Amino acid sequence: MPETGFVWDPDKAIENLDKHRVSFDEAITVFGDPLATTVPDPDHSSDEERWWTIGLSLQQRLIVVWHTDHVESIRVIGARLATPSERRKYESGE
Repeated sequence: MPETGFVWDPDKAIENLDKHRVSFDEAITVFGDPLATTVPDPDHSSDEERWWTIGLSLQQRLIVVWHTDHVESIRVIGARLATPSERRKYESGE
């Protein structure tokens, strides 16, 4: 996974914060969670490889982040709080 930075559409970041109450600035901190899990998300794009990562943010909130990986950056597409089902899977290590 790229380690040089994160990028996103500023308008999408505002929309995401309004809708899900998760800022992209907080969302990117899940990539520092040693227990974070990343899986492919082929159902949401035919144009590019998309992924979703679930992990604990620095604010101790469990967040799901949709993203694409590019050579020099990770492009954040969206983020929201994990559902109860996703939380159980994360906590059980699935």
